[in-house]
Amino acid sequence: MRRIERQAERFREAPERPDFYAPIASTFKVDPRRTDEPALDVLRGLVVPGERWLDIGAGGGRYALPLALAGAQVTAVDPSPGMLAVLAEAATEFGVEGVTAIESRWPMKAAPQADVALIAHVGYDIADIGPFLDSMEASARRLCVAVLLAEAPATQAARLWPAVHGVERDLLPALPEFLTLLLARGKVFTVWLGERQPGSYPSLEAMVGFSRQQLFIEPDGPLAPKMLAALQSLAIERDGRFYLTDRPMPLGVVTWKP
Repeated sequence: MRRIERQAERFREAPERPDFYAPIASTFKVDPRRTDEPALDVLRGLVVPGERWLDIGAGGGRYALPLALAGAQVTAVDPSPGMLAVLAEAATEFGVEGVTAIESRWPMKAAPQADVALIAHVGYDIADIGPFLDSMEASARRLCVAVLLAEAPATQAARLWPAVHGVERDLLPALPEFLTLLLARGKVFTVWLGERQPGSYPSLEAMVGFSRQQLFIEPDGPLAPKMLAALQSLAIERDGRFYLTDRPMPLGVVTWKP
């Protein structure tokens, strides 16, 4: 993890923004009543109506809002004001109640207690993952849940690194490493395995924004033309949406007792 951070700092064209996700936060808003995501159905099946869920790294509410609709009382924790603004906007737009948002990094002081603690696609880039999970387990009374891909979402943009930066991107740990970590921590867990369709973007501009962020380059930076050229050669357009890869990705929903 430290090696990956050093590589990012080596190629970063500008100081890291206080809110890393602000430029692309709007792309994380999704319909909380969607029925085309099997992993979400698994999470809904874990809800005991009236229980409290703690969604750590809730982002724009991709899971917090559907869980609230399923009957959970959800505390959504995220350090990004931009993401939490999207969550609030989506809650209003789709008429979802029962979600309380807290702007904070995790671990946090005076962490809220819940019946179930969830992390979804936030375990890839946590350097001090041990204390992170210790605090997560301390906040959960009944169950801990993690949703992770077999490869971190940022891996999509790794295909652009050789053309733009001239090196291969060091890859983040993902589901296989997380399961190994739980075993090392002496945890007995269950895993639901499925797959997620490849990530897509509503426009080439949205894809450019994501790729720029993952390559740590600026819109007017010297490497922007290289990135655009690489995207034009690698991007896939289908049914009005844009993809960096067209293959589904294995995904796991992991549960264990705190």
